Amino acid sequence: ISYAPLQKTMEQRKATTYTLQKNGVSSSSIRRIKDGDSISTNTIDILCEILDCTVCDVIEYLPNK
Repeated sequence: ISYAPLQKTMEQRKATTYTLQKNGVSSSSIRRIKDGDSISTNTIDILCEILDCTVCDVIEYLPNK
Protein backbone atom coordinates (compact mmCIF):
# COMPACT_ATOMS: atom_id res chain seq x y z
CA ILE A 1 0.00 0.00 0.00
CA SER A 2 1.28 3.45 -0.90
CA TYR A 3 0.20 6.74 0.66
CA ALA A 4 1.44 8.78 -2.31
CA PRO A 5 -2.11 9.82 -3.29
CA LEU A 6 -2.58 11.28 0.20
CA GLN A 7 0.23 13.80 -0.31
CA LYS A 8 -1.30 14.96 -3.60
CA THR A 9 -4.77 15.22 -2.05
CA MET A 10 -3.41 17.17 0.92
CA GLU A 11 -1.65 19.61 -1.43
CA GLN A 12 -4.83 20.09 -3.46
CA ARG A 13 -6.86 20.73 -0.30
CA LYS A 14 -4.11 22.90 1.24
CA ALA A 15 -4.08 20.61 4.28
CA THR A 16 -1.11 20.01 6.54
CA THR A 17 -0.33 17.31 9.06
CA TYR A 18 -1.44 19.84 11.68
CA THR A 19 -4.83 20.02 9.93
CA LEU A 20 -5.10 16.26 10.18
CA GLN A 21 -4.09 16.16 13.85
CA LYS A 22 -6.46 18.94 14.82
CA ASN A 23 -9.30 16.98 13.21
CA GLY A 24 -8.71 13.64 14.88
CA VAL A 25 -5.76 11.86 13.26
CA SER A 26 -3.25 10.83 15.91
CA SER A 27 0.40 11.79 15.66
CA SER A 28 1.29 8.08 15.71
CA SER A 29 -0.92 7.49 12.65
CA ILE A 30 0.76 10.39 10.85
CA ARG A 31 4.15 8.90 11.69
CA ARG A 32 3.02 5.48 10.43
CA ILE A 33 1.86 7.06 7.15
CA LYS A 34 5.20 8.84 6.71
CA ASP A 35 7.04 5.56 7.40
CA GLY A 36 4.79 3.63 4.98
CA ASP A 37 3.44 1.41 7.76
CA SER A 38 -0.14 0.18 7.98
CA ILE A 39 -2.94 2.27 9.45
CA SER A 40 -6.46 1.30 10.45
CA THR A 41 -9.49 1.57 8.23
CA ASN A 42 -10.87 3.93 10.87
CA THR A 43 -7.94 6.28 10.22
CA ILE A 44 -8.54 6.04 6.47
CA ASP A 45 -12.20 6.91 7.11
CA ILE A 46 -11.18 9.96 9.14
CA LEU A 47 -8.74 11.09 6.44
CA CYS A 48 -11.46 10.80 3.78
CA GLU A 49 -13.85 12.79 5.94
CA ILE A 50 -11.34 15.55 6.72
CA LEU A 51 -10.18 15.86 3.10
CA ASP A 52 -13.62 15.25 1.55
CA CYS A 53 -12.25 12.55 -0.73
CA THR A 54 -12.43 8.83 -1.48
CA VAL A 55 -10.14 6.00 -0.38
CA CYS A 56 -8.39 6.13 -3.78
CA ASP A 57 -7.34 9.70 -2.94
CA VAL A 58 -5.58 8.43 0.20
CA ILE A 59 -4.02 5.07 -0.65
CA GLU A 60 -3.18 2.91 -3.65
CA TYR A 61 -2.34 -0.76 -3.94
CA LEU A 62 1.09 -1.66 -5.27
CA PRO A 63 1.64 -5.38 -5.86
CA ASN A 64 4.63 -7.01 -4.14
CA LYS A 65 7.51 -7.73 -6.46
